[in-house]
Amino acid sequence: MSADKTMMMKRVSTLRVRLSLMAAALALAGCANLAPTHQRPAAPVAPNWPQATAPVQGTAAQALAWQQFYAGDARLRALIELALQNNRDLRVAALNAEQARAQARVSDASRWPTVSAGLISNRATAANDSISSSYSAGLQVSAYEIDLLGKLKNNSDAAAARYLASVEGQRAAQISLVASVAAAHLALQADEALLALAERTQASRSDSLRLIRLRFDAGVASVLDLRSAESAEAAARASLAQLQRQRAQDENALVLLVGQALPAALPAATPLERLALAEVPAGLPSEVLVQRPDVLQAEQQLIAANASIGAARAAFFPAITLTASAGSASGQLSDLFKNGAWSFASQLLMPIFDAGRLDANLASVKAGREIAQAQYEKAIQLAFREVADALAGNATLGQQLQAQAVQTQAERDRLALVELRHRQGAAGSLELLDAQRASFAAEQALVQVQLAQALNRVQAYKALGGGVSEVPAR
Repeated sequence: MSADKTMMMKRVSTLRVRLSLMAAALALAGCANLAPTHQRPAAPVAPNWPQATAPVQGTAAQALAWQQFYAGDARLRALIELALQNNRDLRVAALNAEQARAQARVSDASRWPTVSAGLISNRATAANDSISSSYSAGLQVSAYEIDLLGKLKNNSDAAAARYLASVEGQRAAQISLVASVAAAHLALQADEALLALAERTQASRSDSLRLIRLRFDAGVASVLDLRSAESAEAAARASLAQLQRQRAQDENALVLLVGQALPAALPAATPLERLALAEVPAGLPSEVLVQRPDVLQAEQQLIAANASIGAARAAFFPAITLTASAGSASGQLSDLFKNGAWSFASQLLMPIFDAGRLDANLASVKAGREIAQAQYEKAIQLAFREVADALAGNATLGQQLQAQAVQTQAERDRLALVELRHRQGAAGSLELLDAQRASFAAEQALVQVQLAQALNRVQAYKALGGGVSEVPAR
């Protein structure tokens, strides 16, 4: 066996040893983790809702898709579909999730070596003006860091948690959008009902004013009767103008949520007084709140903060990096692939003095972790308050609506009697105007209470985590 061949075999054997050591280093990477163990903080709320109501039977909000909850209004379902397709805020939330996913992949890729293939050519002149050439080709691993203490893994875990947080944020944005479209649609339906009522009232008061003017001209009605009729008619016109403006503004708000002009071919809406939205069972706070997307988003942010602490702690310890290459080299391009060549280098860096940068960074991420925990607890408390408010509405709005319906019917009957007595000359104009005002106010209040009850059902559904397109797997 020639000496050159023996030398080549020794180089190959040494290269195999180096690569084996590098493989062992890869196997050891991530064997330690300095991040705190995540424990879900205790919910800083009461174990039960403040309103002690009888348990409601039915499907939980989180398991009830919005298509089922709003099944009674085809127009509303069509509007929600359009909003999910076109709303820009929801689109931004989806793109934020995509961006976070890509960033998580970038962070995870840093845990693995980067292998490059290259061809290098060097030409240089010596002192005697001779020209020397060298050529090399092969594979190279550049400055791969051995992750013995989990710094790179924790950075990757933090990025992954932020991605999951963005996914939950997207779900929370969808729930909020569905509820906002429903609220805007219901407000527009209430505007339509109030506008129709105002138009009828304005027409009625215009007729009353015309008749009183005729009676005044005939010397039957007094100046007081005339001025009262003029005031009532002007008030009706002012109310009509206000409601027209309110309807236009509410329609503009709905258009913004939907993300496009409202199509002309939308299905007919269900009148507000006939719209049936089911009550959803509240369950226990510990079972409901921790599954809301906004709460899960806050928890993922807390998990990311824990992982960042692990990465900051690992920065205090030595960093080991490896660089290796294997290929061939030659002074002649024609002999490039005849001579094997390899190199292997390792480096250990231990921080000694950095003017407190590492300590400050660790203190910063620890403070960030405390902030994330406080935000998680605040999300729990806010969710608890939203559900409690909705339950309070359920407990009282039904009674209020029933009482308002009785009052409205009584005012309708009173107005009919006063109109009959006025035509017979037994009731004066002031008594008629008073009955008209009272009836108009009662009719308006009835529509507003109907709207409040419907909005409360929407809020309860949203607060309990309902409003996703697909029922989440359990």
